[in-house]
Amino acid sequence: MERSYKVLPVMPLQKGATYLKPTQDMPERIDLDTPALAVMTDFAKVTAYTISPLESIETARARMIHFGVRLLLVVDEQNQILGLITATDLTSEKPMQVIQTQGIRHADVLVKDVMTPRERLEVLCVDDLRTATVGDVVATLKAQGRQHALVADRQPDRSQVLRGLFSASQIGRQLGMPIQTVGVATTFAEIGAALNR
Repeated sequence: MERSYKVLPVMPLQKGATYLKPTQDMPERIDLDTPALAVMTDFAKVTAYTISPLESIETARARMIHFGVRLLLVVDEQNQILGLITATDLTSEKPMQVIQTQGIRHADVLVKDVMTPRERLEVLCVDDLRTATVGDVVATLKAQGRQHALVADRQPDRSQVLRGLFSASQIGRQLGMPIQTVGVATTFAEIGAALNR
């Protein structure tokens, strides 16, 4: 016997209609013993914002402001991660150093010139976070001298997929206290710049 199917009713799309954007409910208040995954920005639930390495840093700044984020993943045409750029990168000495060394205008400084390249990025494994607490994440951010910690998920073929990130400022808001992470100098240029301050 053949089943019959009904035609569903349709209606016009109203003027001013918008679209659903993925959201993640973050707990408003946490403590250091809260499970770490409760405060991770999960890319399975929210959009990871990206930018091309050939965009200007002004475009990066505008995109961060537009999306209300302080970090963009730098990706190629195949969406492979080349690095990341943060709001701190945009306000640091990096753009001025590029202007001086390359003899270009501020408007010509590109994301690739100031981003942190993939080779210098470290990630936490999502499996290690299943039993970790917010306190563990805060201790890690402080030990690394970082505002953000990336989280990767290992696939069956051993490749990595970026799963999310932790933000010190977001965790601080949820804890009700600022999280101070002091940048750790990792190159001779960074050490020299820190000594000259």
